[in-house]
Amino acid sequence: MPHLRMTGRGLWITALIVPPLAFVAVFIVYPILSAFAYAFFDWQGLRRGEFVGFDNFFTVLFVEPYRSWTINAFSHNIMVFFALMVLQNGLGFILAYALWRELPGARFHRVAVFLPVVLSTIIVAYLFKLFLHPLFGVVNVSLKGIGLGWLAQPWLGQSDTALWSLIAAQSWHMVGFPTLVFLAGMQRIPGEILDAVRMETQSEWVKISRIVWPLVAPSATIVFTLLFVGAFNWFELPYIMAGLDGSPFGSTDVLGLYFYRTAFGNVSSGQQDFGLGSALAVLIFVFIALIAGIITVRLRAREIQL
Repeated sequence: MPHLRMTGRGLWITALIVPPLAFVAVFIVYPILSAFAYAFFDWQGLRRGEFVGFDNFFTVLFVEPYRSWTINAFSHNIMVFFALMVLQNGLGFILAYALWRELPGARFHRVAVFLPVVLSTIIVAYLFKLFLHPLFGVVNVSLKGIGLGWLAQPWLGQSDTALWSLIAAQSWHMVGFPTLVFLAGMQRIPGEILDAVRMETQSEWVKISRIVWPLVAPSATIVFTLLFVGAFNWFELPYIMAGLDGSPFGSTDVLGLYFYRTAFGNVSSGQQDFGLGSALAVLIFVFIALIAGIITVRLRAREIQL
């Protein structure tokens, strides 16, 4: 009987594990391995040509106009990462602290802050595209209604404001995630520590900088690492709000759009090269994996020191 019980339990565990593993293998592992293989060949449409070694990698990094496109998209991803670090994670920490201190309406605000996260990125992108419409968008209409019509402008139609508009939309959409992660970390802080701090000082800044922030270091590791991966994988929201070309004039182009445009082509350029696109995908994957690993190791070491 024990043997039969163990066999039944093993079959049940296998039935639960095999389907997700198969899904990961088919839709994640296989495409990654295929990209590595495709990157070393020349492609003529859908037909694989001869082996070219590292030529595709050299082209996207050093040959014009690909070099300029790569640098432009990469610089925008860096800008997005640091901007979201301040706006999304920074605001998330402040909101988490306010909710942790049980300010008036804390229960309602916990739901309100996290609600945008459960919305589809497609819905959020289309909503903000409507909000920022230059003629009837709620942003410009509101500015004109309160006497600040001189600030109304085509937010998505000019290079100076387009990328920042996308960053604002992304921050609103995802700020609830770091808020809840930080809040969970704060709720694990022992009450004895807080009581001891209150006896020493009433300064909120001292509490945050000396006690709260060091003790939520594991939460910071999670949100910083996931933010980095998300910032350099950014695709859906800029694709919907700005288009595949990163309009206007490439000011919203990011690596995700650049890769898709290179590998699968677009209407304006008619270009399609699986080899160059795969090489670009491999470079993005290696860069994200390497830097994310370094960030995780360094932040984990900081947690131990604290």
